[in-house]
Amino acid sequence: MTNDPTMTDAALTGQQVGLSPFDNGYGFVPAVGTPDPDPDALWLVFQGDRLLTVGETVPPRPAEGLTGEVYLGTQQGRQVWAARMTGDAPADQRFSRLRGLYGKLPDWLWMLGGYAYQIVEWDRTHHYCGNCATPTERDPNERARRCPNCGLSVYPRLAPAVMVLLTRVGPQGQPQVLLCRSPLFPPGMYSANAGFVEPGETVEHAAHREMYEETGLSIRDLRYFDSQPWPFPHSLMLAYTAEYAGGEIVPQPGEIEEARWFDHNNLPQLPGRASISRRLIESVVGPQPD
Repeated sequence: MTNDPTMTDAALTGQQVGLSPFDNGYGFVPAVGTPDPDPDALWLVFQGDRLLTVGETVPPRPAEGLTGEVYLGTQQGRQVWAARMTGDAPADQRFSRLRGLYGKLPDWLWMLGGYAYQIVEWDRTHHYCGNCATPTERDPNERARRCPNCGLSVYPRLAPAVMVLLTRVGPQGQPQVLLCRSPLFPPGMYSANAGFVEPGETVEHAAHREMYEETGLSIRDLRYFDSQPWPFPHSLMLAYTAEYAGGEIVPQPGEIEEARWFDHNNLPQLPGRASISRRLIESVVGPQPD
């Protein structure tokens, strides 16, 4: 597998595993510590959930206004740092929401930006101990913040979520998929059903529960498809397909605006290609136009 970050996506076809800085072949190696920043270090600078960019890449380290600098590791031997910026973007640069940068930045940089955002936000929101309010300290040996007073250790948050694409044979013998609309979706867009795993549940139990709670439908033959880190702000999406096992569609108020069966050749607007949901749907129905 190549580690050359200059290679095109076309050259990497069939080699990329998924949307993660750790498994995509671009050579990112995570690390902790506080080395002196190299002059040529890669800096991922955020203001809220917006990344500082210039053209189709990120600029060198800003001369001023940085806070919360965090060392992330190396990319092809080059140091990678993340930080927050308190002031305005310099001239010729801009802050843009990370989601909207998919397809505008190289994939390896977009994926790394997602990881950086998760770490920066975790670090920002855990400066004080949740047990005794003492200022926490970064652990020099692992990605954690520790309380010097009571010993509480805090690690980066991760919220697992399960996504299920339900399939069936329709009344006329045609293959169909169930797609749902969240009230938060853009107009006209549908996706596979998804929800967070609750404490005490397995992922499989969550898949059955979420589908029944949100649509009133039962499932069977749950089959794992793939996973994707989803840094908005700290989720891990686990995607599955399943077969319809009965029930009538009853959308859950406040969660599902509409749920419908769609023929494979008559689909609505689908999520963008940044999301695993698009890959999940296309794995069943085939490639779709944007």
